[in-house]
Amino acid sequence: MLKIGDIEMKNRVVLAPMAGICNSAFRLTVKEFGAGLVCAEMVSDKGIVFQNEKTLNMLYIDEQEKPLSLQIFGGEKDTLVQAAKFVDQNTNADIIDINMGCPVPKITKCDAGAKWLLDPDKIYEMVAAVTDAVEKPVTVKMRMGWDDNHIYAVRNAQAIERAGGKAVSLHGRTRVQMYEGTANWDIIREVKQSIGIPLIGNGDVKTPQDAKRMLDETGCDGVMIGRAALGNPWMIYQTVKYLDSGELIDEPSVREKMDVCILHLDRLAALKGEHIAVREMRKHTAWYLKGIRGNARFRNAVNESDTRDELVAILNAIVLDAEEKERMESQAG
Repeated sequence: MLKIGDIEMKNRVVLAPMAGICNSAFRLTVKEFGAGLVCAEMVSDKGIVFQNEKTLNMLYIDEQEKPLSLQIFGGEKDTLVQAAKFVDQNTNADIIDINMGCPVPKITKCDAGAKWLLDPDKIYEMVAAVTDAVEKPVTVKMRMGWDDNHIYAVRNAQAIERAGGKAVSLHGRTRVQMYEGTANWDIIREVKQSIGIPLIGNGDVKTPQDAKRMLDETGCDGVMIGRAALGNPWMIYQTVKYLDSGELIDEPSVREKMDVCILHLDRLAALKGEHIAVREMRKHTAWYLKGIRGNARFRNAVNESDTRDELVAILNAIVLDAEEKERMESQAG
């Protein structure tokens, strides 16, 4: 089992902290599909320190999501420590995670996210300052390097461990790669062999079989799933079951998919209000529709929907359309 500090997970499957995605509504939905640990989207240290209302709202955690890792980012030691203290003392998060992997220019320009990957000494200094200031276990999510000429993953992970970090999540891509190309699992194995704290592998886990292969090939302690769970929390459930018993669970029906999409929508509306929820659910709905035959003709209607009832009516129409197609095919067969 995966254990970080004194926090024990029920399995080794972890939801990645995806920016703009992993709010409480999404996390709770994924949690119900069996994730051992869910990670919140990254939150700005300065937003926390200056008590920005939108930022503080991002710190909301439903008790049912736990255990949960809450991720902060920043480039300056003072504000990062202050933010970590606030999370430690004022939230029900179980773990404080530091973002060291975000490749987006607006983050790296602030000396935050993946910019840290170039300086193992800064990593040690920053992580040590945070671990000294808080009670909750501190972890780091990082990439393998800035570019092919600056891959310091082993040194960076060792610096995190020396500084008191309790686990590392490693995405096997460089900052320059962004989300393109292939994730390097060899570096995950190298890092795992070089540290004594848990390592969670991340990158190109698209199926339950990928998850098992990553665990077997790298020796990592947990497997982190990100994009494969978008519109597809069944991926989490299927992976947990496959790792546990070798059993591959069937894909959900169209009705099951749309029912969970509606549940997600209603949770998001309760969290952010109907208007914002419907707009945000347009991208999520596109993910839920992936793989459903004939979904293209419903996409415009989804993107033009303004109310919860409009969107739900479209989702129900998709179910009826799919069930009608099945009926006609079974009669023809």
